[in-house]
Amino acid sequence: MRRSVDRTVFVFFDSFEYGQKAEQPSSRAEAAKQLKAKPNSQAAKSKAKQPSTQPSQLQIQAKPRHAMKTQMKKLALGALLAHAGQVVQAAPAASAVTAGAQVGSTTTDVFPPTGTSVNTSLFPNEEQVGFALTTATGAEAAAIETAPAYPYNNNGQAANFPLVAPVPLGESSKSTFDLTKYWGNLSPWYSVPSSDYGLDDASPLIPEGCDVTQMHLLYRHGARYPTSGAAPSSFASELAAAASKKNSSLSFSGDLAFLGDWTYKLGAELLTPFGRSQNFQLGVQYRQLYGKLLNNFTEAGTLPVFRTQSQDRMVKTANNFAAGFFGVPEYLDQVNIEILVETPGVNNSGAPYETCTNADVSSRGSLGSTAATAFAAHAFNATIDRFNQQASGLTFNYTHVVAMLQLCSYETNALGYSKFCELFSEEDFINYEYYYDLSFYYNNGPGSPVAAAQGKSYLEEFVARFTGAYPKADSSLNATYDNSSTYFPLDQSIYADATHEVVVLDTLTAFNLTALFNGPALNLKHNDHTSRFVASKVVAFATHFTVQVLECPAYQPTKQIRFLVNDAVVPVAPAQGGSYTGCASNSHGLCSFDNVVSVLQKRISEIDWNYDCLANYTAKAGVDYNGRAPR
Repeated sequence: MRRSVDRTVFVFFDSFEYGQKAEQPSSRAEAAKQLKAKPNSQAAKSKAKQPSTQPSQLQIQAKPRHAMKTQMKKLALGALLAHAGQVVQAAPAASAVTAGAQVGSTTTDVFPPTGTSVNTSLFPNEEQVGFALTTATGAEAAAIETAPAYPYNNNGQAANFPLVAPVPLGESSKSTFDLTKYWGNLSPWYSVPSSDYGLDDASPLIPEGCDVTQMHLLYRHGARYPTSGAAPSSFASELAAAASKKNSSLSFSGDLAFLGDWTYKLGAELLTPFGRSQNFQLGVQYRQLYGKLLNNFTEAGTLPVFRTQSQDRMVKTANNFAAGFFGVPEYLDQVNIEILVETPGVNNSGAPYETCTNADVSSRGSLGSTAATAFAAHAFNATIDRFNQQASGLTFNYTHVVAMLQLCSYETNALGYSKFCELFSEEDFINYEYYYDLSFYYNNGPGSPVAAAQGKSYLEEFVARFTGAYPKADSSLNATYDNSSTYFPLDQSIYADATHEVVVLDTLTAFNLTALFNGPALNLKHNDHTSRFVASKVVAFATHFTVQVLECPAYQPTKQIRFLVNDAVVPVAPAQGGSYTGCASNSHGLCSFDNVVSVLQKRISEIDWNYDCLANYTAKAGVDYNGRAPR
């Protein structure tokens, strides 16, 4: 019996970032320096053009694979796969190769295994599991009427198609500033170059001479509407209340004139159409990248188990990913989707905050939210003054500015375009990103005393899958499911778990991938650009953490492992900014599988879930706790 699904048409949009234009600044710090050099960052000024850090599509030449890797080191791999009309091919090797007897013969793989089917009694659907939480739909998008430009898919290179994002306030139409990369966790995911973490020559492609034997994926849902009661809806309610007052004087002029007839069109909690496409595309991408690993399931006569949470958007996320990976309607019969209940008091690796009590104590679990609010209180003063000159009957403050910046993000992701984006300068968007950097670094990163404890569940599950031994029940993982070969198989060659962005970052913190955070703890007063951590690079919509297990005959030992975040290879060797003792520097980010497992087992023993999640202690923002509670 097939599980019931929404009658949804899955559309494959090309949202992957293909490359950057030649004038784009080489880094966020460089962009900030350019802003400081401007006489007035709020007005249009000429900009010094910076050399490109990534080759354009036209600059890519057909070369042997090893040469092509070097030239493409900062190019997004996901975009190459999403790019439908053009494939970059390697040229033939210089030396002649004698044709073998198999040349021209037909090769096929078979999946699913004969005689297999989804067992809906063991893997019930969304309606049977329940706990979807309250949701609300929004107004339908009408970007064909509201957007200032059509979202042409220019030969496969349009970033985040079909969204339209204008240039920031005060910039010319030739500006290359991509404001969608300054939205923190509300950014659409984009490929991050490995060089951002110190590996200039690394690529997501498997190193020459190696074979991938196992892939572990932890990924976030795609773009969604705001959560219930979030700042955008509160802003709309405040406007409505001001307008309904007797003898109301509410009026707007200049840039804010559109607020005179603006209405709130966003729903709550659900995935947007663009968000659905993000996870569908991710599934397509990973089938093309790792599809050969399905042969292991065929040989074993089993189907994969992919996991998610019971919230509506999480179930839809797993379905959309599976639809991209297996096809429609094939995914209904080719993968078991395990839905874990997400509700307070129930253990769930994908929702550890439901059992980690201190996650809900603001003085421990929300240090970042407090720090971000304090930063916003002084970061947008010039913008607040400008808005107050264009409004009557409402006095703007920093909470309004943050809500309006969020409306820029949410409306673009949901409706295809937002007039709110045109209200803000580059400086505003850079500060907006740092607002989220602070929030996530101190809520779910090394600056949080509860982050590692919350990420410990997935860390234990990953190690269990590495070693083939069921995990110990000393965290938020669900031991009932995790001790079952049905629900927690230990012999899969492909794993895919859907979760929330906070849990992805908790997990990266638990894994102690210090190269993502190198530098001092984030400055609470201003962005001094001394840390590598940028929220949009790590916790964006559809962000994904990938672990590749490889067999490399040229290495000793031959079994190797490495970690990727949004296509960036993350080094683990101490000499390269990592923390994994025993891992030597490697240009591909590789380290011995056995050594990494040993390091992670030690990390598990160091993280005290009971203390970090349940004890009474004092913590503060501004400190790098390595994700663990102070003693």
